[in-house]
Amino acid sequence: KAETLLEATSKANNANAVNVSVEAYAEVMNAVAGPQADNYQRPDELALAHKQASKRALMAFDEVANFGNRKGILDARNTVLAKIEKDYEVFISLNAGRNPLLGFETYILPTVIAAVSYFLRFIADFSCSSWSQTCRAGSEVLSHVYMVVFFFLLIVASTKAKQVSELFNRIKAAILVLSDGGDKKNIKRD
Repeated sequence: KAETLLEATSKANNANAVNVSVEAYAEVMNAVAGPQADNYQRPDELALAHKQASKRALMAFDEVANFGNRKGILDARNTVLAKIEKDYEVFISLNAGRNPLLGFETYILPTVIAAVSYFLRFIADFSCSSWSQTCRAGSEVLSHVYMVVFFFLLIVASTKAKQVSELFNRIKAAILVLSDGGDKKNIKRD
């Protein structure tokens, strides 16, 4: 379909405005949660950075997309908003990978089960008489439970040695986050 020079220029300007605004957004967000970022950002901090970066991107869009068909400008603006939301999901995913508490459930739940079993076995051994078969059987079951959990954790640790090393680094980072109130200067990833 034939277009006037003004329409073609307007479309090119809108496409340029989309690129400029998405680059402005990515520049801010890459510093906060991009591939080169080292620190985990809390979800509320990431949302705030997203809001500020979106505002900056839309200001950049408005500076460039300032002439032509109003519908074309609105369509381009909607394209920018869609790309920003899509990029934000990527930044959320990248940030989640840096969460120092990620994957703790694999270790915490079995450890809690083992600790409770050990404690209950101690109580059973301390409070039951030696002639009670029920107490002895219960004590043995609890002993088996915490030994199974211990060996489960040992197997997990041996098959995932690199991930366990990263887990200890995450524990260290989590302790730093909790003890320093999230002071980002003290958290360092290897």
